[in-house]
Amino acid sequence: MKYISTRGKAPALNFEQVLLTGLASDGGLYVPETYPQFSAQEIASWSGLPYSEVAIKVISPFVAGCIPQAELENIIRETYTTFRHPAVTPLVQLGSNEWVLELFHGPTLAFKDVALQLLGRLLDAVLAKRQERVVIMGATSGDTGSAAIEGCRRCENIDIFILHPHQRVSDVQRKQMTTVLAPNIHNIAVQGNFDDCQQMVKDSFADQSFLKGKPLVAVNSINWARIMAQVVYYFYAAVQLGAPQRAMQFSVPTGNFGDIFAGYVAKRMGLPIAQLIIATNRNDILHRFMSGNRLEKTELAHTLSPSMDIMISSNFERMLFELHERDGAAIAKLMEDFKSGAVSIAAARFAQARALFASLAVDDEQTCNTIAQVLAESEYLLDPHSAIGVEAARQCRASKDLPVITLATAHPAKFPEAVRKAGYSQDPPLPAHMSDLFAREERCTVLPKDLQAVQQFMTANIRA
Repeated sequence: MKYISTRGKAPALNFEQVLLTGLASDGGLYVPETYPQFSAQEIASWSGLPYSEVAIKVISPFVAGCIPQAELENIIRETYTTFRHPAVTPLVQLGSNEWVLELFHGPTLAFKDVALQLLGRLLDAVLAKRQERVVIMGATSGDTGSAAIEGCRRCENIDIFILHPHQRVSDVQRKQMTTVLAPNIHNIAVQGNFDDCQQMVKDSFADQSFLKGKPLVAVNSINWARIMAQVVYYFYAAVQLGAPQRAMQFSVPTGNFGDIFAGYVAKRMGLPIAQLIIATNRNDILHRFMSGNRLEKTELAHTLSPSMDIMISSNFERMLFELHERDGAAIAKLMEDFKSGAVSIAAARFAQARALFASLAVDDEQTCNTIAQVLAESEYLLDPHSAIGVEAARQCRASKDLPVITLATAHPAKFPEAVRKAGYSQDPPLPAHMSDLFAREERCTVLPKDLQAVQQFMTANIRA
């Protein structure tokens, strides 16, 4: 399996190289040269398999011999033993043909664990074989950081630096990151917003000279391994509800477009997906595009769903690449034009997007209303991100005859402010393994919104 850049000029790489690369040298994102294909018969045969076995089926073609098959299978099986539900990603029914897929049973109570617990182990295996050390740099709006830290805290060959916007993540999200005191873990609170953090990561990948020869690796969803791992739960959920004999609809709380792009990949691989619903908060760049074919940045708003407080959805470039029939030159120009203003795409390409995707933007008031409504209906407590997904599913689903599955991306205990504003009488309790979180010692460095200051800190703290 080879991987190519969305901007067409970077060299094609194998899985091992892509795992260690992040952004392509031309500024693009890597995607598979071709998508593996599964027949309806193959997909049907996965019904009843444990999550890890479905993961082996889906992931193996992407790795394509870069890791010996027996070793890869052991890594995958070991990864999902860390989850606190035997189903790993269980389905819960809310109503008629209406489901939530709980993706928060990993160590940090967020969907990012599903991919990042695997990513850490894959990196460790590859680096041990190569006898190399790397530096991980990532930006987080709250969940990616803690999941990356948890996935890499025991990796001997990795120094990890996570940037988050200062005082703009929830207390639980911050504590999950800053209380991991392993010597290879560094938390940086940037005096800016998530987009500022993400831009610093992109700029650092573009010029890595400050690292003095240590390669830089991405853990954000720009890293293909993240997307690959997320494809699995689309297949796993769908076969439990009757796929491939019937099609599915998915509603996805969406910030950086990685999670929902994994759904698109699942469809390309043979899973019958009739509709993908983009659920956003007030930071609605994707909804505005899907509504009016206009990709345009606006000022970032801070909401009760902070993990979605993102204005520049990096992974959308991968989708645009597919809509433009993999024309790298066209994407390079489109992304360059986007830097300076609004962009649109050809009407036929936009129509193609609209045939699969629907979208909705949900404000804080409606988010709280949905949390309260679902709690009253079914005694099920949603976090604010998942509530936005449920609301979008209810308003946008194309068919009531087909199942609609909302990806429940975080445990409600991570966002007590939103849950209490929805009328819940108390802060949702943290699971037992995290009950002492607020008593744990923290370690974090606050830095200005200045790339040089961040890079100097990293240079000073990389282990020899």
